[in-house]
Amino acid sequence: MRLFVAIYPPDDVRGDLRQRLDSAAHRVRLTAVEKWHVTLAFLGEVSEECRPGLEDALGGVSVPRGRELRLRGGGGFNGRVTWAGVDGELGDLSADVRAAARSVGLSPDDRPYTPHLTVAYAHDDALRQTLESYAGSPWTLDEFALVRVEPDGAYTTLRAW
Repeated sequence: MRLFVAIYPPDDVRGDLRQRLDSAAHRVRLTAVEKWHVTLAFLGEVSEECRPGLEDALGGVSVPRGRELRLRGGGGFNGRVTWAGVDGELGDLSADVRAAARSVGLSPDDRPYTPHLTVAYAHDDALRQTLESYAGSPWTLDEFALVRVEPDGAYTTLRAW
């Protein structure tokens, strides 16, 4: 099963961004708002046998509760992904999650961490310009989740801490 660890912004935060982007996204299709998340670590294929140990290790990660986050600005990767940026420190939490995964023998993605929320799998100038001036409402970090990618592309939260 393909797994990742993520933070889901509250519904009202995602809804506000979606409303702002709907007017700009004429030539590209936005990703489904229910899938909008901030990845802390992509774990890739993980066997079911490894999952209990992974959950135990992730349970030992301290969530910096009360930390303020905000979707702000945007960018892109390789001309194929458009994303909203995230204000607020998440590098330490991502590093702790990755270390927990490595402690049970997994090899999480080790690219430099750029906290973001993917809004489209395409490049669009109007969308990027809208994101550049966007600053959403702040929210308080209170949990992260272990998420499975289903065969149909849907996401299922397996557990949250």
